[in-house]
Amino acid sequence: MHSVDPAVFHERLKGTFTGMLQWQQLDALWARAKSGTWYFYQLGEELPVEALNGDELARRIDALDALLRRDHDYSYCGIVYADDAEHPTLIKVYDPNNMGSSCSGKAAPSPPGWILSTIPPALIETHASTPNNRRRWWQLFAK
Repeated sequence: MHSVDPAVFHERLKGTFTGMLQWQQLDALWARAKSGTWYFYQLGEELPVEALNGDELARRIDALDALLRRDHDYSYCGIVYADDAEHPTLIKVYDPNNMGSSCSGKAAPSPPGWILSTIPPALIETHASTPNNRRRWWQLFAK
């Protein structure tokens, strides 16, 4: 794994993002992401040491998508954000069961539950423990 200055990653994480408000927008984003190579980081777990592509990346994206649609049972998405919807390099996915607040006054906003990044991610401190049903969650959807 090549290393990136953690400050660079954190600065990118604080940048401008576009929300995938409709499920169709998320479908299109996933299709673009599946054709690339991504670091798949679940907060609360160890940082990924290898980027994923091909079948393993598609399997995890599909598992995450299934989890989001099951746990965020609304007619709209609104919990996935990309730095560029057409050419994404950083995707933040918020856990529908641990949304926190993004408008919490002076308190720091809640971090996403998952990050897909084309560069190695830096550790993100989270004070919430990862529930057992979220650890290695993609294995729950493996065929």
